[in-house]
Amino acid sequence: MLYYITDRRQFPGTEGEQRARLLAKIAEASRAGVDLIQLREKDLPARELERLAREAVSAVGENSGGRTKLLVNSRVDVAVAAGADGVHLRADDVAASEARVIFSKAGVRSTVIGVSCHAVSEVRLAESHGADFAVFAPVFEKSGAPGQGLAVLRAACGQIPARGIEAAVPAGQMPVLALGGITLQNAPACLEAGAAGVAAIRLFQENEIAKVIERINTHHRDTEARRD
Repeated sequence: MLYYITDRRQFPGTEGEQRARLLAKIAEASRAGVDLIQLREKDLPARELERLAREAVSAVGENSGGRTKLLVNSRVDVAVAAGADGVHLRADDVAASEARVIFSKAGVRSTVIGVSCHAVSEVRLAESHGADFAVFAPVFEKSGAPGQGLAVLRAACGQIPARGIEAAVPAGQMPVLALGGITLQNAPACLEAGAAGVAAIRLFQENEIAKVIERINTHHRDTEARRD
């Protein structure tokens, strides 16, 4: 699973130019086969975010043939209004089960819900509330902040037994994606640690996405072949 997290402010130019570049990158990601896109423009007021989300939904629909899913960061109401495929919840947002109730009351029966997690216990909790996947971060050092490392990622993915409160809800089948300092060089190590995929901003925004996907998939196939 490949998860592109957006940040229009990392693009050069005026607000309008950043917006245009963002929508072009969303279209590129959709064509290339990215599985999930998180619209994470959290500085925008609700009305502006909804307008951008509608444009993003249109860009995804025109370029992915239904494969790529667009999620709105945190705002369930905006996701519903814009017709997005789901929502990505912060660790301190409402639980995934509560968000699903809100979607259901709005008449949305099929939705994708992801949750940000920073500890093994948070991954287990998100799974117990019916989240579709978790994004575990930070795995590697980023902007001077230390990462938690591959051993903790492995535990979050259920590859080693958890202890104490982390073991209160045993690991099931929920996918866990790795986030935080992800590069083409270290992404394969995340997959080998049990991650179902990787999530990133710069990895996708600063590179040709089709080539990123090709390199990650090639390494994954080689790893699986060695295991067989």
